Amino acid sequence: MNLYPAIDLKDGVCVRLLRGEMTTATSFNDDPADQALRFSAMGFEALHVVDLNGAFEGHSVNHNAVASILDVMRAPVQLGGGIRDMDGIERWLDAGVSRVILGTAAVRDPALVKNAARMFPDQVAVGIDARDGRVAVQGWAETTDMRAVELAKVFEGCGVAAIIVTDISRDGLKTGVNVDLTGELADAVSIPIIASGGLKNVSDITALKQRKGTPIAGAILGRALYDGDIDPTEALLAAR
Repeated sequence: MNLYPAIDLKDGVCVRLLRGEMTTATSFNDDPADQALRFSAMGFEALHVVDLNGAFEGHSVNHNAVASILDVMRAPVQLGGGIRDMDGIERWLDAGVSRVILGTAAVRDPALVKNAARMFPDQVAVGIDARDGRVAVQGWAETTDMRAVELAKVFEGCGVAAIIVTDISRDGLKTGVNVDLTGELADAVSIPIIASGGLKNVSDITALKQRKGTPIAGAILGRALYDGDIDPTEALLAAR
């Protein structure tokens, strides 16, 4: 299982939100590049970056902050938030992002996602953000009628590299990862599934690893890692 420490960017700084609500932002580091280097020094071999302003505004906003991370990181960086057209996808891949994450675009324009996945093998992921099992879009501000598992099945067989599934109701709260939701998607499609939202400690990583059914490909570490509730060395050992 791969572990991805998260850097969520709001107004150029690293923050964490509660349930994705921008008014709940807590700043952890005003230097995103420094935070990326700290995670690398902990032994993590990939990074998950989200442009929060971009997710709400519908286009990339935190260009300089992301560029500063790419300048110092040699490990793969996956980026989501406000990437909703082919130009944006190509621009970020050309800039050095190893994988773009498409969330709102996956609901609004699934053909775009499928075309991009074919054009850029292993470089396009789908972000499925769910509230009570239903997909949310526009920076989680709008909940649709589509169930998360239904959206996952739309992209079966088109070359999508991974699906990042986030339980919005748990995100940032450290109440425990939603193993059932993550497992439902993993068992429903052959696309690798990455768990996100609510991870509280190493036991969550173990729970994902030990569940019966299709193995979970990865997990994103957020608030608990920043707060020191997850020891990086223990987490990496548990994931292996």
